[in-house]
Amino acid sequence: MRVLIVDDDFYCRSYLQEILHPYAFCDVAVNGDEAIYAFRRALQEGKPYDLICMDLVMPEIDGHNALREIREIEREHEVGEDRQVKVIITTVLDDSEDTHNAFFLGGATSFLVKPIDETMIITEIQKLGLLDDRGMGGS
Repeated sequence: MRVLIVDDDFYCRSYLQEILHPYAFCDVAVNGDEAIYAFRRALQEGKPYDLICMDLVMPEIDGHNALREIREIEREHEVGEDRQVKVIITTVLDDSEDTHNAFFLGGATSFLVKPIDETMIITEIQKLGLLDDRGMGGS
């Protein structure tokens, strides 16, 4: 599994990378601009990400706009809906407008409110079919 972790907070990036390292090859980005670049490059190289864990509040380009751009890149490359990258929004924001915008305007797959613990993120990844209950690659 290939994962892109996008967060401007060093601690949050490092923590997610530490949790996911046994299950996935992880890249990191510190803002939405870097995330878009990494996503486009991975797709062009034929090594697309299976999962993106993305914060919403970041400098340069925020998570909402980065996610919209990533979905646009998938449309440009004619990535079918069944092959689109799974996106878990990881944020401290916990209001219905942010949830609505992330899911319906941005195309997020899932939404987790920080602080995130290991059980929470692994359970969510299993729900998305990327890991089975033993921590092995899913569908």
